[in-house]
Amino acid sequence: MLSAALELLSQRGQEGVTLREITQKAGANVAAVSYHFGSLKALCDVAIEHALERYLDAQIREVDALTESATLSELAEAFARPMVSALAAGGQELAVMRTVARVGIDPPEGWERLTGKFEQARQQAVRVLAANVPEADEQELVFRVRCAAGMLNWLALAPIGAELATEPAEQVARMLIPVVAGAFRGAAR
Repeated sequence: MLSAALELLSQRGQEGVTLREITQKAGANVAAVSYHFGSLKALCDVAIEHALERYLDAQIREVDALTESATLSELAEAFARPMVSALAAGGQELAVMRTVARVGIDPPEGWERLTGKFEQARQQAVRVLAANVPEADEQELVFRVRCAAGMLNWLALAPIGAELATEPAEQVARMLIPVVAGAFRGAAR
């Protein structure tokens, strides 16, 4: 049911799905939702939390592997790798990224449950950024990380994301990494 919920949520958001659609897609009955989750909203909340945790865990693993001596391009590559992988894989992986992007734009109740993971991902990126952009203070570095994350969210939902999904992962990375690195680099002073 979580898989069906994620796919439908990625297409239409929480207000656009019905219990019947999810259970039909999952091959389950409506009573199963009540038994396992209690309600449509609870099922959607669990699916969204699952999607966010998968994305954040992947991003945390990638960025955590970097040292402070990593370049902005290496940071951008690690930061964007979960999105590049999802675009290349399509299907459920892309559905997860679209769900993450939707809730990033319109956070559901309970968003604060994942505050620690968001902060961990942000601080890991800031750690590498600080070594590469020493003239920027922490507030500016956090802003740059949030902008880069916003670009990735937009990419998952915008028509260009669907276009990129037809390209091999290497091509997507070749086009996307310099853009994300540019967001990290910021304007010359």
